[in-house]
Amino acid sequence: MGEASQTGTVRIGISGWRYARWRGQFYPKGLAQRRELDFAAKTFSSVEINGTFYSLQRPSSFQQWASETPSDFVFAVKGGRFITHMKKLVAVETALANFFASGVLALGTKLGPFVWQLPPMMKFNEGAYDAARYESFFRLLPRTVRSAVRLAKRCDERMLTRAFLKPTLKRGEDPQLRHAIEIRHDSFVQPAFIELLKKHNIGLVVADTVEWPLLMDVTSDFAYLRLHGSERLYLSGYEADAIEVWAQRVVSFATGNAAEGRYAATPVQDGQARDVYVYFDNDAEGRAPVDAQALMRRVKDLMRGQSAIVPKAV
Repeated sequence: MGEASQTGTVRIGISGWRYARWRGQFYPKGLAQRRELDFAAKTFSSVEINGTFYSLQRPSSFQQWASETPSDFVFAVKGGRFITHMKKLVAVETALANFFASGVLALGTKLGPFVWQLPPMMKFNEGAYDAARYESFFRLLPRTVRSAVRLAKRCDERMLTRAFLKPTLKRGEDPQLRHAIEIRHDSFVQPAFIELLKKHNIGLVVADTVEWPLLMDVTSDFAYLRLHGSERLYLSGYEADAIEVWAQRVVSFATGNAAEGRYAATPVQDGQARDVYVYFDNDAEGRAPVDAQALMRRVKDLMRGQSAIVPKAV
């Protein structure tokens, strides 16, 4: 791993936080369920909201989550499956408007990247139709809070009674929004798709699982990692040797170096500091919070002495 003069902000956390199996293990015995996010937010600097994938949430939920977390906390938000799995990214302008009107902007300064997970059978063929489908979707994605408000105002009439359309912004302020896409089919492993992501500054999710492509290609100004369990999906944990491999990769992404692993295109090694978001999704047997804390400790050790904002101390 080469030298770098600066590094990006690294946030390591968990995908979701409400799991019955974690009670009495990660969460102290007797901790009230309503206190679980508060407890997780004191351990991790970020979590991924999963409920947004399954259905539109309400503004009151986002407002409550924001109020229960520290000022420097960040939520990643999973895009709705109606858009990715049912509509398959086609004719989704109204669906996107409904999604952004549902309350995600109520997270305010705690709103982090959006992750769009594609279904396993969705492919990328280097033809006019597929290129147009993905390009059209990428162009629709709002890149700032104010553009997200403009899109949200085009929501269905039924959404207007519950829409959140007035985020708190100072005059002239327009925070950036980031997007990442998680592929689950080998047809995406080609330079043409990588170049399309770079063109639109969309992050390619580095997804660790035995079932889908694991690529290290950097396609945007940040890196987004989802660790699902490389031996058994959502189940298997990460032992010390695996934690070491992932810690080295995290530092490589943060310092603009090429991470060890498979690439679909020429590796990017530009020395550019990048923010890194890492979420453990191997939650079924309670390994996610344990492994996330182990990775936090190792990344902090590797970054010691560098100009990084490292994860919260355990």
